[in-house]
Amino acid sequence: MSKRFRSCSLEQPFLLPPSLQDWLPESHLARFVADIVNELDLSEIYAQYEGKDGRGLAAYHPLLMTRLLLYGYCVCTIMLK
Repeated sequence: MSKRFRSCSLEQPFLLPPSLQDWLPESHLARFVADIVNELDLSEIYAQYEGKDGRGLAAYHPLLMTRLLLYGYCVCTIMLK
């Protein structure tokens, strides 16, 4: 894959000593969404980046953006009930 993405690691440390994983309980919705998205086939999204010439800033990783989108839909749906 020729396109560079910004890093997308759930173990990435934050500006503070603990990692983001330490702040969420094991049964949190965000963990569930992350696990589900790991199972999705995102090859069509990745293919869209292959045709680009690579100029500009690094894009946010499609895995991260898909997790964020689905989590946002879940939270909004819960709030509307």
